[in-house]
Formats: sequence, structure tokens, C-alpha cells
Amino acid sequence: MKICYPLIALSILIASISSAQAQVDIDVQLPGINIGVDMTSYPELVQVPDYPVYYYPGSNSNYFFYDGLYWVYQRDHWYASSWYNGPWELTQPEYVPLYVLRVPVRYYVSPPVYFRAWSYDAPPRWGEYWGRDWDVRHRGWDHWDHRAIPQPAPLPIYQRQYSGNRYPRAIEQQHAIRVENYRYQPREVITQQRFQPQHNTPNTPNQRIEQNQRVEQNQRLTQPPQPQQSQRIEQNQRAEQQQQNQLFERQQRVEQQLRTEQSQRVEQQQRAEQTQRAEQDRAEQQTRSRSNQQMQPQPMKTNQPVQPAVPVQVQRPPNESRDNRGEPPRENKAEKKPEVERGRDNRNGEREPDRR
Repeated sequence: MKICYPLIALSILIASISSAQAQVDIDVQLPGINIGVDMTSYPELVQVPDYPVYYYPGSNSNYFFYDGLYWVYQRDHWYASSWYNGPWELTQPEYVPLYVLRVPVRYYVSPPVYFRAWSYDAPPRWGEYWGRDWDVRHRGWDHWDHRAIPQPAPLPIYQRQYSGNRYPRAIEQQHAIRVENYRYQPREVITQQRFQPQHNTPNTPNQRIEQNQRVEQNQRLTQPPQPQQSQRIEQNQRAEQQQQNQLFERQQRVEQQLRTEQSQRVEQQQRAEQTQRAEQDRAEQQTRSRSNQQMQPQPMKTNQPVQPAVPVQVQRPPNESRDNRGEPPRENKAEKKPEVERGRDNRNGEREPDRR
């Protein structure tokens, strides 16, 4: 029995040493997790129109800046950091600011597959993705007064001078530099919490437990999906692909209908133009015929009554005079006077003919 006590004590000592070593390993991993975002220099951020949010169009990830924090939507989860290259911390959907969630789909540089079935100019349908409970707790999140949008937070451009090997990795160092160079007071609660001094080493057992839980949760998220989860993902992808195909077919039908209506309108317009040209030709022909008729000479028309024609009497010699019927006048024996015979009597008393 005397030999057993030293062995037990030795085993307890070894277990405590190994436990301490494990705790040290956990503490080293606490500053953040690798989400596949590696910024070698300060990003060139662009403001989303009519939103107090910036985005990075040159990134290969969905990278945003709002209210003093950088936000990344990667692997179907939101991550936040006060510096442009991390360390990143997982943020539950309950704590993601609404203005970040309201950014339209078009500003997601690397959107997930299920984003394609949603409107390009509207926010993602987080209520459908995160479930009814989230949608009920955030009812009306996608309706807001666009005239009361707050001013965007100033960009922490002091971080430009920290790149490459000069980039601070320790959270305490990042906090000290930020306090010295960035005076912005955040509005969001989560940003206010992140701006408070943080330490790599937990001070209380409860903090250690919470940090261990966060690490385990991050590890579960970074692990490859289980078979059932992969099947659900495949089913969702097939459903999304089918939905996209239906949308494409609907678009094709609409386009075909528009083309048919356009061709019908063109035909109607052509027929109307042909009818109009025919009417114009007919009108021109009528105009030419009227002009030709006007060019022909017309008899003079007067309003005076027509006088009957008066026969013209032609005076003729007496021997050629005729009566009204054109015949020689008849001899009127009663009125005929004896003509004096011309000539002379010869010696025998006979009249000689006139020889003139």
C-alpha cells in the first residue's frame, strides 16, 4: 500500500500537466479561426449606394465594413473583426447588424448557390434560410425608412500602414493601436463590445468555459459536413437548380411571346403602310386626271339668252333672183310690161333681129 500512494500522486501530477498543456493549446487558438480570407494589404472599400455599409469588390469573398467592424460572410456564417485581416470571430445570426443583413445580393462578390434564386436588387432571404424563429424575432427587418439611414462610419485608414510583417496579430496590440488612431464611437452593441479591451488569457473559469465552447463550436463548423448534412445540401442544391431551370423556362416563354407579339405588330404596321401607300397613289391619280381635264379648252358660257339666227339676204341680180324657196320667180303676166323690141324694120316692113 505504501507503494501505491506515490504512483497515484505521480499519475495525478501527470494528468494535471497534460491538462495544463491542453489549456495552453486552447488559449493559443482563441484569437480567431481560419476562414480562408487573407488580406495582404488594406482593401479598397466602396460604399454601397444608399447604405451605411462598405464592400470590397476586389475580394474573392463577401467582405463588408460597417460601424467600425469588418464583416465576412463565408461558409454560410458571419465573421467579424476590428482589423481588416482578422483575427475573425464567429458571430451568431442574432447579433449581426441589420444594416449588414440588408445589403442587396448584387454586392455579394462570392454569393452562395442558394442566393441565385433570390432577387438581385433585394437583401438575401435570411428568414427563409435561418428559419421561422429568427424571422419571428426579427419581423420587419427588411423594411426600414430609407430617409433615416445613418451616416456610414469613417474608414480606419490608419490600418494602411500595417501590412505584411507589420500587421499586428495580438488583440491587445490591435486594441492599443485602434484607441490611439480611431476615435469613432460605434452605435451597434456588438461593435461596442468588440471595442472594449480584450485579453488573450481568460481571467475567470466562466470565461475559460465560454471560450472553450466557442472553440468547439468553431471546430464543428470548420469540419467537413456529415453524410446527412451533405445529403441535405445536395437536396437543396437540386431544388435550387430545379427552381432556376423553371425560372429560365419561364423567361424563355416570355421572350418567345414577346417576339411573337413584336412580329405581329411589324406585320400590322407593314400592312397599314401598304394600305396608306395605295390610298396615296389613288389620290395622286385622281389629282392628275382632274388637272388634265382642267387643261382642255372649254366653250364660253354666258348667262344671256341665245338669239335665233337671222337669215342673211343676199342681193342678187334681177335675172338671178329667187324666191324664198330658192326657185326662180314666176312670171306675172298681169304685171309684165311689153318689152320694146329692139331692132329696126327693113325696107320690106320686117323686123330684123338685133345683132348686138
